[in-house]
Amino acid sequence: MSTRPYLALAGVLFLLSGLAACQRGPKLYDAHGVVRDVNRELGQVVIAHDDIPGLMPAMTMSFAVPDSKLLETLSPGQTIDFRLAFDGGSYRVVAASPAGSAAGVSPDGPKLSDVAAERDPAPPFRLTDQNGDTVSLADLRGRAVLLDFIYTNCPGPCPILTGLHVALQRRLDPALRPHVHFVSISLDPLRDTPFALREYASKRGADLSNWSFLTGDPSQVDAIIRAYGVGSSRQADGGIAHLVVTFLIDGDGRIAHRYIGLEEVDPEAVRADLEALARSLPAPAPGPAAAAKAE
Repeated sequence: MSTRPYLALAGVLFLLSGLAACQRGPKLYDAHGVVRDVNRELGQVVIAHDDIPGLMPAMTMSFAVPDSKLLETLSPGQTIDFRLAFDGGSYRVVAASPAGSAAGVSPDGPKLSDVAAERDPAPPFRLTDQNGDTVSLADLRGRAVLLDFIYTNCPGPCPILTGLHVALQRRLDPALRPHVHFVSISLDPLRDTPFALREYASKRGADLSNWSFLTGDPSQVDAIIRAYGVGSSRQADGGIAHLVVTFLIDGDGRIAHRYIGLEEVDPEAVRADLEALARSLPAPAPGPAAAAKAE
């Protein structure tokens, strides 16, 4: 008996399953919160939201709003019911409606206007990496530095951001690796010990030969987080409020580019910026990881 009808049927089923997968699209979640900040130029809103069942606990963070007309309806201080679309790689507010007064809600929280500006000197830091060694921004002079802020217990954006940067790291031109260093500073130094950071990095496939995951004294870390304008290590209620921002720092320690939100972290686009900057730099001295290994 011919197997062709069965092969044809299998092909049809395969195509139908692929079409169904495409049609499923992002998952939608209904949420409630208070608008903290709106930036129409960046297409971003900061929301202090309640627990979103099945997605993330209550926190304050930034989200993309692709619809400019929807963004126009949002303003700081509003209490809103909103719908969040999550596709596995980004979070987007796709609907929102007023939901009463925000009276009694704490005004604490990061603002997009506070994010350290491009072409400004990058705020200095001196912290402890996943090996227990000290790493400072001054140690990385002469390199292109890609800096982000994460914490190991983050329920959503942090592991996604780290995954995007791992993909970028793996696709870097090997000849440029000595010119590049990745840095991730913990937003939760109380829990993120060097060991916890090393486990987090290893689990996500980060190559630690040119990537430093940093932690330190909570007050010191908090001052650095605030200097970059991305949030705070702890709020009064114990939560962590943060913006999703990546900084590209040049060899002189200035901010060359900012990537605000997960949508802006296209590994290929960021890789192009990173490699262009790295190619313009002279050969650097051995980095912190290499120096520690040599000792």
